[in-house]
Amino acid sequence: MKPDLFEAPDYYNLDDLFSEEHKLVRDAARDWVKRDVSPIIEEYAQKAEFPKQIINGLAEIGAFGPYIPAEYGGAGLDQISYGLIMQEIERGDSGVRSTASVQSSLVMYPIWKYGTEAQRQKYLPKLATGEWMGSFGLTEPDHGSNPGGMTTHFKDMGDHYLLNGAKLWISNSPFCDVAVVWAKNEEGRIHGLVVERGMEGFSTPETHNKWSLRASATGELIFQDVKVPKENLLPNKSGLGAPLGCLDSARYGIAWGAIGAAMDCYDTALRYSKERIQFGKPIAGFQLQQKKLAEMITEITKAQLLAFRLGQLKNENRATSAQISMAKRNNVEMAIKIAREARQMLGGMGITGEYSIMRHMMNLESVITYEGTHDIHLLITGLDITGINAFK
Repeated sequence: MKPDLFEAPDYYNLDDLFSEEHKLVRDAARDWVKRDVSPIIEEYAQKAEFPKQIINGLAEIGAFGPYIPAEYGGAGLDQISYGLIMQEIERGDSGVRSTASVQSSLVMYPIWKYGTEAQRQKYLPKLATGEWMGSFGLTEPDHGSNPGGMTTHFKDMGDHYLLNGAKLWISNSPFCDVAVVWAKNEEGRIHGLVVERGMEGFSTPETHNKWSLRASATGELIFQDVKVPKENLLPNKSGLGAPLGCLDSARYGIAWGAIGAAMDCYDTALRYSKERIQFGKPIAGFQLQQKKLAEMITEITKAQLLAFRLGQLKNENRATSAQISMAKRNNVEMAIKIAREARQMLGGMGITGEYSIMRHMMNLESVITYEGTHDIHLLITGLDITGINAFK
């Protein structure tokens, strides 16, 4: 088992812009990843299993609902702290960050923002500690980039709702205790419902044979005449804008998280290039390798500045959905390109589990697609700057 020697690059001295709280939160997450994630993650990725024993640790570093107020069990942190936690967790593994992102932005966030006080008191404290784990049901087998076309639906049966349908590619679904599910009512309006494990007709089969996010549990949410109590409807926002608001929060976290994956690939390649001798000297001394490394640190630095500014705007409630899309798209593309370049620098060793690069590369193939594909985010920016809808 190789020690985690990671050193975070900070070429533009961004630490000078962070508060002491920001750095404390980040360093606590970084230390936890080095201690509890790095030593085991390759093994779990190889056997395609989520390491459930890390759930308590994720809760302890504030990864579940970091910006949720303390009265509901959250850490009450700002958006930059949230981003830094996601950065450090994804430096360990994108799948682990996915687990935290879903719990925070896609389950706790809608209950906090769209739910009743009774729902907040019932669900949020247990989600914050990891006693309960959640999943988010939006994507369907036939509706990914067009979530408004969903067919999952519910009927008002007088004293309860009857829910039918299916969701696919759902992180955490195999072991979730609750699911925030988006479905259409009889008028075709989209609403959020909290579905709990144990409700008759609710099942969560796991998706196997993944080459990406192998250390993350992915599955389906299937509803066959599930009786959902009326008090489980999230009443304070409906329509497609409700789940998209959750996705804004999650995409923001991804914009930071992808930086972590890129940092890890860069740091690994830099360290390796100084140690690997070819033609009588370290490969770091060859021009083409220096070109790769110089371009990597440049792109990481640009992404760090993009995420930091977005965090400031989020703290001021001024960040737009289009700005978040730009950061998600740019930073994930940056990370996947760096992973590919870093893999080349390691040659054949780059494909082995002895190094993290190939795992990051495979994971990022999912990250570049989920919560808005690379192309969809490009069209969101296009719509924002031209005012013309090119989606249809």
